[in-house]
Amino acid sequence: MKLFMQSLGCVKNQVDSEMILGILKETIEFVEDPMDADLMLLNTCAFIEPARKEAIDTIFELVEVKKKNHAKIMVCGCLPQRYKDEIVQLIPEVDRFVTIDEYNALGQIVNQVLQSKYTFKKGLDPLEKIITTPAYMRYVKISEGCMNRCAFCAIPLIRGNLKSRTIENIVEEVKGAVSEGAYEINLVAQDTTRYGFDLYHRLALVDLLKQLLLIEGDFKIRLLYLYPELVTDELIHLIKTSPKLMKYFDIPIQHSEDKLLKAMLRRSNKKMILDLMHKIKKEIPSATLRTTLMVGFPYEEEADVDQMIDFIQEVQFDHMGAFTFSLEENTPACKYPNLITEDTKQRRYERLMSAQAKIALMLKKKKIGTCIENAFVIGYDAESFLYVARSEEFAPDEIDGCIYVAAKEELKLGQRIHVKIVDADAYTLTGEQIV
Repeated sequence: MKLFMQSLGCVKNQVDSEMILGILKETIEFVEDPMDADLMLLNTCAFIEPARKEAIDTIFELVEVKKKNHAKIMVCGCLPQRYKDEIVQLIPEVDRFVTIDEYNALGQIVNQVLQSKYTFKKGLDPLEKIITTPAYMRYVKISEGCMNRCAFCAIPLIRGNLKSRTIENIVEEVKGAVSEGAYEINLVAQDTTRYGFDLYHRLALVDLLKQLLLIEGDFKIRLLYLYPELVTDELIHLIKTSPKLMKYFDIPIQHSEDKLLKAMLRRSNKKMILDLMHKIKKEIPSATLRTTLMVGFPYEEEADVDQMIDFIQEVQFDHMGAFTFSLEENTPACKYPNLITEDTKQRRYERLMSAQAKIALMLKKKKIGTCIENAFVIGYDAESFLYVARSEEFAPDEIDGCIYVAAKEELKLGQRIHVKIVDADAYTLTGEQIV
């Protein structure tokens, strides 16, 4: 049986897809073209309205393929978890919608859809994944769900409360990845800093990292999705003193102004966030700072956006993503007044991103003339005849950017090189390979 699978949304969803493929791997042949498939499986995101729209549009694209190849369609992930009753009626062409809660029975569901009797593994297993990332990197999801209840966020409604993996299980996965040649290990979760609280009744991220640092091999660990109030002095010190931990702090703060943070039900405040950012820069001057901000949340005024721009100019984040507020049903924000028009949200978003572009350009220009060690090759740009690389300061997503490299030799995917930076714009660096 031939399977086509497509994964939408965040990298945490991608990890789920890898585990789903792990359930099916011994029986099913994977194909890259949906026209060749007997079963088309789509893993969806439903975090905000644009993600739901992308999911629905993709489903209808697969429905068009089904008309030609008569394949079965299964849709899983966040969309059916949150809206199964509605979308079953909306898109009857889908043969089965699978909620996240049904993943342990996924093999049985596939057999029901295909009217087959295949033998599948039971349940998602992070140690039995089909890796979909390049060989030099891995995403390792250390926990599922979230204990926070931010006013704008539907993730707890979809994914539930915090459910951490054991330290031993994570160590086993990372050992395997390193033994297979992975250099960059990206630890992900809805709230990475609260890892282990459900299992060990304490914040256990530092304990986990100390065990991972004992693994032998040539690799580095990147932490993604850190909540500011839980970035402890102990964690900062461990990152500072451990060569295997990337000096990279991805800390989504959502806003800078206290009245908005309070309305969002965030636990942080402006002074605490500023103190944290200054502390990180003092302790680790080479640290990369990344954040995510939101505009258009109820109660926000133009003056708040002015203050947020002043804030990012003071902190000088290396990388910043932003998005406009999306009203999600059954979240506390649904009860808030003062909803802001989409045009106003978009204008505020553009103001914020324009200010960040100037900051990013200034920071990138400072790197001209410097040398970056151990940048790893991730591709080749045929149009410019330059290789594309990332270093410790660039996470593997669309926010951070990359390094374009003029090479002195033919390079291989994942190869690590030294680069002298000769030019920069707001989102990319350009350099020459140093042999």
